[in-house]
Amino acid sequence: MMEFVMFLGLCFILGGLAVASNPSPYYGVVGLVLASVAGCGWLMSLGVSFVALVLVMVYLGGMLVVFVYSVSLAADPYPKAG
Repeated sequence: MMEFVMFLGLCFILGGLAVASNPSPYYGVVGLVLASVAGCGWLMSLGVSFVALVLVMVYLGGMLVVFVYSVSLAADPYPKAG
């Protein structure tokens, strides 16, 4: 069980880094979803399932709306990293 919790923590950190380091919102949202699922899985393993459910609703409901908005404003789906 400890290895699973550590794996979820690592996925949470890597997902956050993926969001911060991607110049394209198309690939940044993959990191956002990975981080939110890993964070909610981490909370589920700690026994606070209601908080995890609320966070899934907030992250995947609210943040994906922001993603769709930012994608609609982005002119280039594959920007050059500077």
